[in-house]
Amino acid sequence: MTVALGAAMLLTGAAGPQPNPNDMQQATTPADVLRQLKEGNERFLRGEPRKRDFASEIRATAGGQHATAAVLGCVDSRVPVETIFDAGIGDMFVARVAGNVAHSDIVVMGHTRCGAVKSACEHGELGNITGLLQKIAPAVDAVKGVPGGRDCENEAFVDAAAQENVRLTIHKLREMSPILKGLEDSHDIMIVGALYDISTGKVDFLDAECAPGAPPLKGP
Repeated sequence: MTVALGAAMLLTGAAGPQPNPNDMQQATTPADVLRQLKEGNERFLRGEPRKRDFASEIRATAGGQHATAAVLGCVDSRVPVETIFDAGIGDMFVARVAGNVAHSDIVVMGHTRCGAVKSACEHGELGNITGLLQKIAPAVDAVKGVPGGRDCENEAFVDAAAQENVRLTIHKLREMSPILKGLEDSHDIMIVGALYDISTGKVDFLDAECAPGAPPLKGP
């Protein structure tokens, strides 16, 4: 069974001269950044990462950073974000918090079969993280058409909930941040959803599901 990791990504082009020679930091449009993320994951899948001079990258970024992607991910140890995109030092901002829920100041990424997602599927209460589970619950309720039980024992259902959670997170990000939504509407940035399969290493981008104008989630 596929085990997926959901991600919300914020992509922007480079603004002004970039001191680091990394290609990702030279990207001039959000579309360029997205293409380079896809190419980086393809290199990772082939086992052909770029040879990097990390000492040089450290020197190049010591005076400032020019990241062109923000990946909002989970704390899961099996998903080293920079590695799966074959990215270097200073290429991207990475936030890692369990649960894949949106707050007013940050959006985080969750993954299937983690304790938080499974507990949300069971509508559980777990002390201090009960509030977090309640934020995941709308994504769980929105899953339709998956055979079998609507619980953590059904891996297909849990995977589907993870994907819905990505979509809900991006919808909330646009809803809670008029500035980011305005930048996306003017094509200055892209907000992208993705699922990482920890059994294969492949990243699938959820272009249609997370595109601007996609309908918000609704429960059954």
